[in-house]
Amino acid sequence: MLLAEVAQATQRLADAGVPSPRNDAEELAAFVHGVKRGALHTVKDADFDARYWEVIARREAREPLQHITGLAYFRYLELQVGPGVFVPRPETESVVGWAIDAVRAMDVVEPRIVDLCTGSGAIALALAQEVPRSRVHAVELSEDALRWTRKNVEGSRVDLRQGDALEAFPELDGQVDLVVSNPPYIPLTEWEYVAPEARDHDPELALFSGEDGLDLIRGIERTAHRLLRPGGVVVVEHADTQGGQVPWIFTEERGWADAADHPDLNNRPRFATARKAMP
Repeated sequence: MLLAEVAQATQRLADAGVPSPRNDAEELAAFVHGVKRGALHTVKDADFDARYWEVIARREAREPLQHITGLAYFRYLELQVGPGVFVPRPETESVVGWAIDAVRAMDVVEPRIVDLCTGSGAIALALAQEVPRSRVHAVELSEDALRWTRKNVEGSRVDLRQGDALEAFPELDGQVDLVVSNPPYIPLTEWEYVAPEARDHDPELALFSGEDGLDLIRGIERTAHRLLRPGGVVVVEHADTQGGQVPWIFTEERGWADAADHPDLNNRPRFATARKAMP
């Protein structure tokens, strides 16, 4: 069994400041030895692979776990990720959960959904999978990210485009039921406080958005209003420190109703929603 090695690796990762040392030590042991995490006890001492210490050293240097294994898990999906694409986070799963409930409540036979700043494609693919008759469109600007997105959406129903989120899908203006986005939202002034896994490995394009972090969300507000039909809904993720600010971007004066904030699973403000007002 790998118990001694995993325990030693856990301590090394903890000393390096890794947030989930035991989880990552076990995930990397499973990855190197080609088994599921729950089957680590089946690996004999004689079969220990010394490459384990190589990947532990990479994680110790705060390289993201998902870059080492090449995989990220999101809701019911297994996604390919690596350098150049934002690694999807568990917090975003609650955003998607709310979006799915909102679309189902609309009672539209084939709801049309647009995912702005799709990154790995996590949100778009989850919605396509869990809302079976939906028509999902996704846009991503970065060619580096799109190398991964294309792999992930291959064989799915997601209509993927390269382009600027603020100018995307003009042919869908006024026809979309749900617009969803996990845009960059970290203020440039917060750079030094960002976890090394994100700061040093996620693309800057996916992290930072102006002095207060809200530049792109302001643009998404106009894009969502252009795309949505009256009564359609927008869902935008934001930082837990921006809870009081984002709903105020979706004002009645700009054609919105029911702007509100929602908590994630840790009960921190995580995403804002609003409904396009009826004319």
